[in-house]
Amino acid sequence: MTKRALLSVSDKQGLTDFAKGLVALDYELVSTGGTKKALEAAGVPVIGIEEVTGFPEMLDGRVKTLHPKVHAGLLARRDLPAHMAQLKAAGITPIDMVVVNLYPFKATIMQPEVTQAEAIEQIDIGGPSMLRSAAKNFAAVLPIVDPADYDEILADLQEDSITPELRQRLAAKVFQHTASYDALIAQYLTTEEFPDKLTLTYDKKQALRYGENSHQQASFYENALPTPFSITGAKQLHGKELSYNNIKDADAALHMVSEYDVPAVVAMKHMNPCGVGLGDTIEAAWDKAYAADSISIFGGIIALNRPVDLATAEKMHKIFLEIIIAPSFDQDAFDVLAKKKNVRLLTVNFDQAHTADKFETISVGGGLLRQEVDQAFETPADFTVVTEAQPTDAQLKALAFGQQVVKHVKSNAIVVTTADRTLGVGSGQMNRIDSTKIAIEKAMSKPGYENAILASDAFFPMDDCVEFAAQHGIRAIVQPGGSIKDQDSIDMANRYGIAMVTTGVRHFRH
Repeated sequence: MTKRALLSVSDKQGLTDFAKGLVALDYELVSTGGTKKALEAAGVPVIGIEEVTGFPEMLDGRVKTLHPKVHAGLLARRDLPAHMAQLKAAGITPIDMVVVNLYPFKATIMQPEVTQAEAIEQIDIGGPSMLRSAAKNFAAVLPIVDPADYDEILADLQEDSITPELRQRLAAKVFQHTASYDALIAQYLTTEEFPDKLTLTYDKKQALRYGENSHQQASFYENALPTPFSITGAKQLHGKELSYNNIKDADAALHMVSEYDVPAVVAMKHMNPCGVGLGDTIEAAWDKAYAADSISIFGGIIALNRPVDLATAEKMHKIFLEIIIAPSFDQDAFDVLAKKKNVRLLTVNFDQAHTADKFETISVGGGLLRQEVDQAFETPADFTVVTEAQPTDAQLKALAFGQQVVKHVKSNAIVVTTADRTLGVGSGQMNRIDSTKIAIEKAMSKPGYENAILASDAFFPMDDCVEFAAQHGIRAIVQPGGSIKDQDSIDMANRYGIAMVTTGVRHFRH
């Protein structure tokens, strides 16, 4: 018995071969516009949609398939005699297959300087309607949205082995596709930063070997609207595939290193920077980041905001590193680093740093949290000196650097730095004095400690951190202020003659 398939596709990949295969299986093909022309050019017999509907395409193609003779043919239940009788009475032929992919809305809005009017013309109406009708009636109608499925479906048709499970999978794929398509349109048109309905859509980028631990399954998804400056937008040049934990650490390192205008290196370990260095050259910045914590950097993720040269590569090659991210690698530098088969070498276009996501979304049980990325950066002009001792110009520069670093450290966060390198990092402790002790104990043996400052991500609820810091040689502190016990900390700083400035800005990172 002849069956009817309706084909209307924007992506014509594989279309002709699939259509010829359907004709060989006695399918009658109905098509529209450009799809019909492509099939005719290939010598495939096809009926125009207007011959089915008895109505010409109109409004520049905006209306062509929105017709009862199409949707009744798709939605009629074959197991209900009343439905089939109504089709017969109306002279409507059932449609057994819909092959549709949608107008290229995503490709359109990703073009530079595309106008809203151009984008709106690429919002498909008839396509999603046909797909949804077919997918609702998947027990009788094959809904096909992905050219990658053509070969499998054709083979199954030839073997007469289309299963209910395949039909349901294809229907699910349709609703995933149309939901993602609509979400993309909603994102494009939405101007509120926190709308009542948050519609996000992601495409599967990579199936991961495992998640946070080896017994957990995981996959990596990227925003359907790609962000050029991101880990999802990175190009991997060398090494084994990224793991779940690699991706999280690399994301944190990339965001942090992008904040610096001068050559900078960030060494990230378990979502905390274990070493940050600034320099006149990327090699000098590496030296400082490495010296900050030469133990913790082992197995770390390194992000550099300048191309990697040979001298820097030779130094990095001496230790085990999981990932190195940079704008580029000089060829001789790449050759050195690629000698280790497992190290991942990634490039990201730093010229696109302005495209970085302005919001971050964190999953929680039953929902998610969404907030602005912490892009605040306090300079000495934002500082309020609250002690009798005044910070020197050199200390102000170091305090600004420490404040920029501490916002990337997990709370409770304390960092000890000079003006161009971290010396000690205390993170993730349940009380601030423990973080202070960890940071200072790590820093005390490092060159430059005599000029070190201490930065805190939040205020001091007690004066014990200030006292411990003062007793161990710290001469200047930056903290947000705002505690009801601020004066206790100020008095403690005055007792030891150290300078303290407040910023009024807290930088918790959980």
